Amino acid sequence: MKRIGRWGMTALALTLMTAACGSTTPDAGEDSTPIRRAPTPDNEFTPAELEAVLDNLVAEINKSSSRPMQITVLLKDATGFWAPVVRAANRALGELGATGNVIGPVAQTDDVDEAERLQNRQISQTVEDGAEGLGLAPFNDIQTAAVDEAVAKGVHVVTLDTDVASSKRSLFVGTLDKAAGAAAGKTLLAMLPPAPGTVIIHGNVDQAWSNGMERTQGARDVFEAAGYEVLVRQSTWDDGGETEDIAWMKAELEAAEPPVVGMIGLFDISYRCAMAADAAGKPDIPIVAFDFDPKTVDYMRQGRIKATHTQRQYYQGYLVPYILHGIKNIGLDATREILAPQMVDDVRVNTGLDVVPADKIDAYNDFLDSLEVDSLEASQ
Repeated sequence: MKRIGRWGMTALALTLMTAACGSTTPDAGEDSTPIRRAPTPDNEFTPAELEAVLDNLVAEINKSSSRPMQITVLLKDATGFWAPVVRAANRALGELGATGNVIGPVAQTDDVDEAERLQNRQISQTVEDGAEGLGLAPFNDIQTAAVDEAVAKGVHVVTLDTDVASSKRSLFVGTLDKAAGAAAGKTLLAMLPPAPGTVIIHGNVDQAWSNGMERTQGARDVFEAAGYEVLVRQSTWDDGGETEDIAWMKAELEAAEPPVVGMIGLFDISYRCAMAADAAGKPDIPIVAFDFDPKTVDYMRQGRIKATHTQRQYYQGYLVPYILHGIKNIGLDATREILAPQMVDDVRVNTGLDVVPADKIDAYNDFLDSLEVDSLEASQ
């Protein structure tokens, strides 16, 4: 997810999804209602590997009586980037017959520290309310103690989007930033002339933002291994940041030696690369982007940005309740074994990226529509 400094919407208990079949535990010897997933429309962007993992997990759970479960999914926000997560998590809760809810921030604040403290209190309240499983999009390691306390009380915890690696959570589900940066780098690499040459990365060099650093390093490694020089511009969302970004990249486009042969943006403001290339009078330099911001899409339709890379936040929200249900019903080890094709180690499930070429914008919008996801939501 992009780096943000505001959590704006009060969204407590956004949607309560309770199914009759999930309200009581089946009697001994009584068959529970099998889990049935809603069909996923077939589309060229449908992640077949994720769909197969989900189907295999459901099949294994359905081999025995599935016990109902109370699940809470606790997010940093409920709008923009998070809206598809809300929709998908609620859909999964309904299919599972789970008692539970999806919760956004409980208060409006510009104070990052206060937002983190509020989430810690939400975690504690979730445990008190009887949740057996918690899907958590944390702020950072400040959630470690709250997560560990929940686990100590028997609550299974799966993180999404951002991890609390220092905690006792069971698994993490989301985009692995270093792999994402490398994937985007390979997309651009295929468009470049042979080295030598310089590549500009509109990325992150701020060590306080480890996710941004990892994504940038993943891309940088690809280009340096291929023999290119790399220049990194620190992305900023502050007032005046766009003007400063364009000026810096324009100057490098005009003066870099060896000359700039390609540009890549790694966050939602990737379109600034195209603005800088236009300002430097170099519209033919290949550019690839990240996320689905309307400005990025406009430059793609003009042929100025060749491709973009989008996170699968819908699948993050959809996977987490199913994983929590699996941990309760078949155990963590068995759940992990089924998830293995998507895991990079014992604790991290990689949901991957969608690579969207400029000539596939409409097809990708059709895919989002099939998931009932608005393209403006996916862009943020």
